[in-house]
Amino acid sequence: MIRRRSGPSLLGRAAGTAARTAVIAGTATAVSNKVAGRSNQPAQPAQPAPAEPQTPAGLSGEAMNQLKQLAELHSSGILTDEEFATQKARILG
Repeated sequence: MIRRRSGPSLLGRAAGTAARTAVIAGTATAVSNKVAGRSNQPAQPAQPAPAEPQTPAGLSGEAMNQLKQLAELHSSGILTDEEFATQKARILG
């Protein structure tokens, strides 16, 4: 009389082995890529934060504030178009 094994069949054991191998290989590949990525990138110095936020066209914060005040005066009717253009050119120039 021949006894049957109660465990998984030969095909089941092969599938389990293949799955374990795939997990191990995938993990090894991910770790290897991570390590290789670190060594290929040169160390970059930390960028200092700018003292003032960047403004359009390289204007300083003070010049931007002056232009805003000038625009408010123009929109309220205190400055004429010519006065506004003259003062704007002075600030930007």
